[in-house]
Amino acid sequence: MKNLKLLFILFFISLITVGCFEDLDDNPISTKDLNDFVWKGLNRYYLYKDNVPDLADDRFTASEYETFLNSFTAPEDCFESLMYQRQTIDRFSWITDNYIELQQQLNGTTYNNGMEFGLVRFSSTSNDIFAYVRYVLPNTDAENKGIQRGMIFNAVNGVSLNLENYRQLLSPNNYTINLATYNDNGTPEIEDDFVVPTNTSVNLTKSPYTENPIFIKQVLQVADQNVGYLMYNGFTRDFDSQLNDTFNYFQSQNIQNLVLDLRYNSGGSVNTAILLSSMITGQFTGQTFATQQWNSDIQSQLDPNALIYTFTNNDDGTPLNSLNLGKVYVLTSKSTASASELVINCLNPYIEVIQIGTATTGKYQASITLYDSPDFSGQNINPTHTYAMQPLVLKTLNAVGNTDYIDGLYPNFPAKETYGNLGTLGDPDETLLAIALQHIVDTGKMSLQPFSNLELVGDSKDFTLTKNRMYIDGK
Repeated sequence: MKNLKLLFILFFISLITVGCFEDLDDNPISTKDLNDFVWKGLNRYYLYKDNVPDLADDRFTASEYETFLNSFTAPEDCFESLMYQRQTIDRFSWITDNYIELQQQLNGTTYNNGMEFGLVRFSSTSNDIFAYVRYVLPNTDAENKGIQRGMIFNAVNGVSLNLENYRQLLSPNNYTINLATYNDNGTPEIEDDFVVPTNTSVNLTKSPYTENPIFIKQVLQVADQNVGYLMYNGFTRDFDSQLNDTFNYFQSQNIQNLVLDLRYNSGGSVNTAILLSSMITGQFTGQTFATQQWNSDIQSQLDPNALIYTFTNNDDGTPLNSLNLGKVYVLTSKSTASASELVINCLNPYIEVIQIGTATTGKYQASITLYDSPDFSGQNINPTHTYAMQPLVLKTLNAVGNTDYIDGLYPNFPAKETYGNLGTLGDPDETLLAIALQHIVDTGKMSLQPFSNLELVGDSKDFTLTKNRMYIDGK
């Protein structure tokens, strides 16, 4: 798509293999040189450069810059020192010491045991948490060992999960989960709910896995209407053709309504978000989908027309299968982020978007991968290390200028999954899907479930490099 190619800013990610590198031990890079890469990359591209005094072009004399670089013992420390309002505004920029793994994950490949889960605590005053299985990926260790949606576990390797230890316990490629049951004590209130350990444990092993983000596609017959249901779990460019095929299927079934389930979708490619939105609609080709806002230096150098994403009717020449809908139902949770939020926000000015679930994450910014190369692209990368950065470089505004939804996008109909009774994804009786179908049948007369205030504190995608990532690419 022509409007995605921002000349010198957007670049193709090169495919790099380990074999093309020199022995890093033979040619070690100094921490000062790594810090220099960090500062120069952020000075050029960081969205919030104007808000960080140490990133100003005239901030340092040569000797002061040398002192600044030498003041950090690790590039991660230098990177963090240059972030803007880390706890609120920029929660999403990061640096990695292994961009080979990052490139694999951008293509949808992670080390995965197949168990996708959420992590929950009962109250803001408790450190104890439990996990619930959201879904299980096909042909994985979790599927082979009988893990199913709705299972509960509150310990790993015999150690109870809490806010301080869950990352350490769930990060290894092999661990054992200790299963439990959720007891609501026979009441709708959660104050008396508790989790009961069982004597059952399951050992799980991760292996390289490429996830198809199209988890469920089906058509439901509801009140003489054909309702399409799509559970879509990641905006992955390598699966765009399969996404287009899915909408061809919906077209062939003459669906009148679409339920788009993004509750577990933490984001991905901006280009894929545009394609999905254009498949849902189709009547807005060439109109503004979103506008980009970069830091003041880059913004001043760009043609204003290059800052506009538009709805499209093709993917690099392949016609899109578009539904021309005037309304879409979107299921969301706190795990719904970045490119998922982009779809919701940018469709809102054009069609009726009925959001069901909980508020989303609140990520309206996009990033690019910066490598240690002369122009920060994936070409001619410094062979002495594998560091790369993923800083926020732009924020998106929809056609009427809405952005900065730091607290997330709020649902029209608030509802949460019931952890003690999750139901089956795609089943008309599953909590969130049932609300959407009820709205379709009863034209807005809703009978909602009690709203639980159990706090979601994380999920299985926390253990990947690409969670909550909305990225731009050269395609």
